[in-house]
Amino acid sequence: MLTKVDIMIDLHSHSLFSDGALVPAEHLRRFEALGYEAVAITDHADMSNLDFVLPRIVRAAEELNPHSKTRLIPGIELTHVPPILIGSLTARAREAGARLVIVHGETPVEPVMPGTNRAALEAGVEILSHPGFLTEEEAEMAAARGIFLELSGRKGHSLTNGHVAKVALKAGALLAVNSDSHTPSDFMSTEMAEKVALGAGLTAKQYKQLRKNMSDLVKTL
Repeated sequence: MLTKVDIMIDLHSHSLFSDGALVPAEHLRRFEALGYEAVAITDHADMSNLDFVLPRIVRAAEELNPHSKTRLIPGIELTHVPPILIGSLTARAREAGARLVIVHGETPVEPVMPGTNRAALEAGVEILSHPGFLTEEEAEMAAARGIFLELSGRKGHSLTNGHVAKVALKAGALLAVNSDSHTPSDFMSTEMAEKVALGAGLTAKQYKQLRKNMSDLVKTL
C-alpha cells in the first residue's frame, strides 16, 4: 500500500543544455507545479562542455530560486568519462559551481567503461546514478563515504534497481530515487516515485527514510 510522502525531491534531471527538452525556467516551474521541494538539473557533461553548461545552470538557479517554491540545484552528470579522468573532472565541476556532482554509472543498457563506478566513489561524488551490477565492495565504499546509490525511474536504467537496492541495504549505503527525466512525461508523481522504491524491494518505512536522507542531503548543498 502506498503511503503519503510530503517531501518530494529529484536530484537527477536534464534540460536542453544536454538532451532534455526544456529551458531551466520551464523545467523548474513544472516541478514546482508537482509540489517538489527541490530539483537538480544535472546535464550530461565531459571535458568538452563542462565549462559551457555549468555556468548557465548556476546563473539560472541564482535568478530563479528567489521566485520559486521549489529550489533549483545546479549540478552535472559526468557521462561516459574514462575512469582515470573522473576525479579531476569532479574537481573542475565543483570549481565551476556545481552543488551536486553525479556520475553516469555502469548501467546495463549502455557501454559504460568498466571501473566507472569505483572511480566515482573514489572521487567522492554525491550520487552514483544507475550503477548497474555494482559489487558488494562498491556498495560498502558508498556506505563508508556517504555517497548515494540511485534507484532510477528511467526505462532501461531501472532494470537493475532490485540488485542495487539489495546490495545497498546490505552494506548500509544511502539510496536515492530519481527520475533521470528528459521531458515532462518523465517527471515522477509522488505515487510513481514510491512505486520505483517499493518495486526495487524497499519497505514503506525504508522509503520514508530514503526521502528524509535525500532532504538532509539537499540541506548541505
